Amino acid sequence: MQTLIAKLDTASDRFGSLVSWLSLALVLVTGLVVLLRYAFNWAPIALQESMTYLHASLFMLGAAYSLQHDKHVRVDVFYRNFDVRRKALVNIGGTILLLFPTCLFSLIICWPYVADSWSILERSVEGNGLPFIYLLKTLLLIQPVLLMLQGIIEIMRNIKNLQEHAA
Repeated sequence: MQTLIAKLDTASDRFGSLVSWLSLALVLVTGLVVLLRYAFNWAPIALQESMTYLHASLFMLGAAYSLQHDKHVRVDVFYRNFDVRRKALVNIGGTILLLFPTCLFSLIICWPYVADSWSILERSVEGNGLPFIYLLKTLLLIQPVLLMLQGIIEIMRNIKNLQEHAA
């Protein structure tokens, strides 16, 4: 199990590191938009929309990476004082009872919305906007899948912790 966890962790970490480069792209594009707007009085719609695409992609694709590195939001008033075994039990329970149902609900609710967007190859309502809204909306399906995959990895890691710290 240790080898499988390591391989899955490595793949997830590499994907997260790749996604993190979107933050640099977002900063550069934002700077370019500001420069063009205020220095040249020109604000290309497609460039402005690309900021939304980059921001959404960074957030949606980076959520599993945040979970992997334990950087997600957690109310840890009690959790921080728990021993390794109790933390593992809380993590497993939270993943099964909270993360998985939320992700499944998101998939079920978003599927028709994304499918409709793909059926018409939805594009920006702006004439010079980006023609890829259907790809942007697809992130609504990719994010919960990535989170569930990371959740499985976290369950495996916590089972290993339980085995190593058996009472």
